[in-house]
Amino acid sequence: MALLRSLSAQRTAISLVYGRNSSKSGSAAAAARRSLQTAARSSTTGSNNNNNSPDSTDSPLLLGRRLSGNGHRFLHSGEKPLQAASVVQPAYNVNEQVKPKEEETRKQDVKHQPQPSTPAGSPQRDPLDVSFNDPIAAFKSKTTWELVRAYVVYMVCSSEKLVEHNMTLMKWSKQVFGQRIFTALMKATFYGHFVAGEDQIKIIPTLERLRSFGVKPILDYSVEEDISQEEAEKREVESSVSSAGDNKEEGAMPQYHVDKSFADRRYKVSSARTYFYLNEATCERNMEIFIKCLEAVSVDDRKAPRAIATGATFGTGITAIKLTALGRPQLLLQLSEVIMRTRKYMEAMVGGQGNVLTHHKTIKDLEHYYASLGDNKNVKDFLKNVTSDKEGILHLFPWSGIVDEDSQLSDTFRVPDPVTGQMRRLISQIPPKEEEMFRNMIRRLNTIVKAAADLDVRIMVDAEQTYFQPAISRICLEMMRKYNKDKAIVFNTYQCYLRETFREVNTDLEQAKRQNFYFGAKLVRGAYMEQERARAQALGYPDPVNPTFDATTDMYHKTLSECLRRIKLMKDGGEDARKIGIMVASHNEDTVRFAIQHMKEIGISPEDKVICFGQLLGMCDYITFPLGRVFLLNYFKKSEILIVIYLLHQTTGQAGYSAYKYIPYGPVEEVLPYLSRRAQENKGVLQKIKKEKRLLMAEIRRRLLRGQLFYKPKGNYVPI
Repeated sequence: MALLRSLSAQRTAISLVYGRNSSKSGSAAAAARRSLQTAARSSTTGSNNNNNSPDSTDSPLLLGRRLSGNGHRFLHSGEKPLQAASVVQPAYNVNEQVKPKEEETRKQDVKHQPQPSTPAGSPQRDPLDVSFNDPIAAFKSKTTWELVRAYVVYMVCSSEKLVEHNMTLMKWSKQVFGQRIFTALMKATFYGHFVAGEDQIKIIPTLERLRSFGVKPILDYSVEEDISQEEAEKREVESSVSSAGDNKEEGAMPQYHVDKSFADRRYKVSSARTYFYLNEATCERNMEIFIKCLEAVSVDDRKAPRAIATGATFGTGITAIKLTALGRPQLLLQLSEVIMRTRKYMEAMVGGQGNVLTHHKTIKDLEHYYASLGDNKNVKDFLKNVTSDKEGILHLFPWSGIVDEDSQLSDTFRVPDPVTGQMRRLISQIPPKEEEMFRNMIRRLNTIVKAAADLDVRIMVDAEQTYFQPAISRICLEMMRKYNKDKAIVFNTYQCYLRETFREVNTDLEQAKRQNFYFGAKLVRGAYMEQERARAQALGYPDPVNPTFDATTDMYHKTLSECLRRIKLMKDGGEDARKIGIMVASHNEDTVRFAIQHMKEIGISPEDKVICFGQLLGMCDYITFPLGRVFLLNYFKKSEILIVIYLLHQTTGQAGYSAYKYIPYGPVEEVLPYLSRRAQENKGVLQKIKKEKRLLMAEIRRRLLRGQLFYKPKGNYVPI
């Protein structure tokens, strides 16, 4: 009871460390840590007076052994400070995880690594091997059979001929062996390696195991239609042209009009899924699938305790969506063209280039430009709808009306002719039925994002081709403005192989700052480079892609550095640095190292929870898992009152960075196109395959030599 009284006295101190909305001053947090550690140490004096024992140290791992009871798990819930009342049944018994023999083995395996000195009160972590050459850390979550399977899969991916004809081989195997044997064979090989399961129930073991090793999910229902090139082209052309015809008016831009030669958007694309519009009912079904993904992530979130329910992603789970799954592509093409024509209109009037807000013009500036038109009613009505603030104009059009589902596109996107004063359309006349289709697309997206907000799950909107992307980004930013008021619910994706990425991110960061919403971004290299280059050359518009791989790397690092710079400024200025949340979604070691090093250089720590990392399931485990594991939970039971202590600032975890795996799932038969793309993608990164194979073989050999052939992964970490 003395222990309970002591712990009760620390309740305020605990809330300082763990409360979502509490102050986080360094001195208060340090005092809370010291107070909590004193209480925990005092609990052991009655039961263990042998101060010369190795167990008498202040190690949080050993402290956890003393305090462990029957392995009950507690959940830190929502907005409230840590409480003893929230109890769920254990998924793992902590006592079973930390065996002396295994701990000694682990220490021997990493003893060659340098141990940095840690200041008092700072997190005590195993050093992160930024060369990512530690097979134990990489594959601690895998059984030996899974290591062997992974090695075989990568061996197959190393064969150019097998990969080139992989889809044909899979279909042939199905015909020869029959559905049952084929399904079993796929689950034992490619499907089992790259896909988590067939439905929301069967993926649960994979999600639980990932979480137990500190890695969180980005769920994606990866079912793809296996349609012919002819069918894909037919659908795309029909759904990309208005029923009123493809009217290329004066000022039309060719890249925002469909071309049959590139109508199959899968052309030269191996690392992204493609949706082809069929009808509105299919879009409704896609919306329902995305919502089921959100629900699956939400259930998974509730099962696992969180170290702290704050940060760039607050709730830990994420679902990925594509806008082309929710509506007719013609509407995205037309909206993208409007955005780019608006920029040209502004450039012609005021000079410069780029997004409207980058010109830093005011309403009075526009009145000056239209002065020659006199007292013109059209101009006055137009200026009333311009979106601006005290710093200047943000948008020429009321975009809020777009996401609120009530605007007519044909009536919205009109501007005054600077010479005649007549209003001219920047978008061709859209028939009423297609206006309704656009409102349906926005309604579906609103429904998904609202569901995500209600379930406390994040949404990542995938990037797509450049002829869709202006519309996708604009809609995504408006969704951020609408829903990212208290935390980042919606994240946009930026492809760094594009020449304009840095400018676009800068512009969007500026809008987020001026309109006071949380900005979420996923940075990727990009999936459509070869297709984009070929299309630009064929249709005669400037190549939007960076000229070299190194230029793309520089763009990625430059963009990430700007995000980190702004985060640091907010942090130093006493603002909420979490108003910018970035996912570094990369399989490139150099980029991950750059992010880690730059964070250290400017003083951004994993605990700030503004940067997270993501890789695909079945790829680059040697990056994800060393980054992700943190926060060992320790439990004890006293006088029938169950209490949990999060040893937040003295942890035996590894690097403590927020790490994610992109988790595809779906029936075997329907994810074959996804598996085919994964094989193609791996063929293109032979150097990564060589490293993965080398580390896999090293870990298989180590387990054989140490008698750990039947090793069972049991993690006890909580994701950050």
